[in-house]
Amino acid sequence: MKTKNQDDEQVTVARAPEIPGLAFRNFRGEKDFAHMVRIFDISKAADSIRETTSEKELAHFYRHKKRIDPKQDVLFAEINGEPVAYARVSWEDEHEGPRRYFARGDVLPEWRRKGLGTALLAHNESRLREMASEHPEAIKKVLETETADTELGAIALAKNAGYAPQRYFYFMLRPLEEPIPESVLPAGIELRPVDKSQLRQIWEAQNEAFRDHWGHVEGDENDYTRWATDPNWDLGMWQVAWEGDQIAGMILNHVLKEDNAKLGVNWGWTDPISVRRPWRRRGLARNLILESLKVLKAQGFSQAALGVDTQNPSGALTLYETSGYRVEERWIVYEKPME
Repeated sequence: MKTKNQDDEQVTVARAPEIPGLAFRNFRGEKDFAHMVRIFDISKAADSIRETTSEKELAHFYRHKKRIDPKQDVLFAEINGEPVAYARVSWEDEHEGPRRYFARGDVLPEWRRKGLGTALLAHNESRLREMASEHPEAIKKVLETETADTELGAIALAKNAGYAPQRYFYFMLRPLEEPIPESVLPAGIELRPVDKSQLRQIWEAQNEAFRDHWGHVEGDENDYTRWATDPNWDLGMWQVAWEGDQIAGMILNHVLKEDNAKLGVNWGWTDPISVRRPWRRRGLARNLILESLKVLKAQGFSQAALGVDTQNPSGALTLYETSGYRVEERWIVYEKPME
C-alpha cells in the first residue's frame, strides 16, 4: 500500500492488510507526540505492563536522539485519519559489539491480529536495511526488537519473522515499608552532595562503569547533553560515592512524576546503578542501594523500582533480590542477523 506524507513523498508499506480506511503516513512534528502517548499507554495497559510515556519525555528524546530522523523513521497507521498504530527505527553501535538496528512499534488492542503489526515490522526492517546499506560491509549487523513476556502477539510476530531470544531483563520493585538494614560504606569512601559542576565527571564515570555491560553504547557529546538535561533528574536524590577525587560508584535516584500519576503508583527509581571496576566486590553497590532506599522512604515513596539485565556478569540480579527487590515484569530482547 502507498500513501503520501506531508511532503507528498510516496511511502511504500509492504504486506499492508486490506482494512477499509487504512493509510500510512510519516511523522508530522511535535503535534504527533499526543498520538504516540495515547497509543503507547493504551497498548501497554492492555498487556498488563506498568509503563507509560509523556509528550515531554518524547520531545526530549527526539530532540537529542541521534541516528533517528522522525520524518523518515517514524511511521503511523491510520484508520479514516485516526492514528491506531505507530512504529520507529534507529541504530546504535554496541561497545565492542555489533551495530544494532532497532525496530519498535505499538498497535491499539482493537486493531491487533489484522495484519498491522506484520506490515509495520516489515516496513521497519526495510527501512533498517536501507540504513545498513549505507554502512560499511565489514561491520557486524543485527536486527533487534523487544517485548514484555505478556505481549503475546508481539512475541509471535517476532518469532514468525525469524527473531530469537537473546537477552532477558526484569523490572523489579522493593516495598519500602519493609525494614531497611543499616548501611556501612567501605573504608575511605564517602557520599557527597551533588552539584551541577560535577555532572560531566559523573556522566563519564557512569559511562566507563557500563562499558562491560551487554548492549552498552559509548556516549558522545550529544548523549551527554540529553543525559544532563533529562527533566526527571533531581540531583538532591543522587547517591554518589567518592574516594578522594575519584568517583567510585553511584545511584541516580529519580522520580517519574507523570508516570506515577498516570499509573496510580508511588514509586521512586533506584536506577541507574553503577560501580567502577576498581571499587567492585567491596559491598559498595549494596550500601548505595540501602542509602537510596532510605532517601526514597524519607520522601514518602511506597516502593523502589529498577531494571536489571538478568545475565549481568557482576551478579546484579542476586544483589537486588537479596536487597528485597521482587520481579514484576519480564522483558525479552530478540534479534536476528541483518541479511
